[in-house]
Amino acid sequence: MTEKPFNFKDYIRPRFFPHIWCPGCGHGIVLGSLLRAVHELGLNKNEIVITSGIGCSSRISGYVDFHSLHTIHGRALTFATGVKLSKPGLKAIVPMGDGDALAIGGNHFIHAARRNIDITAIVMNNRIYGMTGGQFSPLSGSGKKATTAPYLTIDRDFDVVELAKSAGATFVARSTVFHANECKDILKKAISHKGFSVVEILTQCPTYYGRKNKEGDAIQMMEGYKTNTTRIGSKKLEKNPNLIQRGIFVENTEVPEYCKAYDEIIKTAMKGKA
Repeated sequence: MTEKPFNFKDYIRPRFFPHIWCPGCGHGIVLGSLLRAVHELGLNKNEIVITSGIGCSSRISGYVDFHSLHTIHGRALTFATGVKLSKPGLKAIVPMGDGDALAIGGNHFIHAARRNIDITAIVMNNRIYGMTGGQFSPLSGSGKKATTAPYLTIDRDFDVVELAKSAGATFVARSTVFHANECKDILKKAISHKGFSVVEILTQCPTYYGRKNKEGDAIQMMEGYKTNTTRIGSKKLEKNPNLIQRGIFVENTEVPEYCKAYDEIIKTAMKGKA
């Protein structure tokens, strides 16, 4: 752990600022929580590789002063898998949006979880495709408006936590941008975990989702994260079981990490050739 005071500028590429996120977007809060987590863990910037695909969330890979890959839509986890297998000592972190994670990238998501490869997947859930014009996503849910659903959506949404758990992720958590310190603490645990970690962070898109669905501006949407969520097992659930639960749902250290298990296979194969 480091005792050096946190300075945002130590971890970013200033030439790419000011950022291009819309006013009120929650992604900057996610970036802040991530950088504070890295700082408190005392990680060297050369130990980290950030891999992203395409979308609002994917801008993070360009903003941070780490090793970074800005790749193609939905394939961030595949690129990160290649990096991790070739350089297993690196900390692989993948910030993703709705589509990168669970639409075009859905197949990669479940298999990365199944393999239990040591990657931290941050699913920034704003329930909309913000960068490309406000289309509905696998996380929008039914009864919502979007540019591609002017008469409301009928598709049900994925539950990121339940999907990650079912696919075999060994660390699964959820928080919101309102709970920025909680996000930071969860991300520290996720990055330190030896296995596939999924952290869903509820983040607002006032430009498209909030405006079209009459959920107010950025402040009102963040207040919604305060009132509509609660910690896992809270007594508040007795009065309102529809509250979204926050916290760490899975933290399993018993499952072998993929790169380590693969190294054992290589050792066995090399012994056979001797």
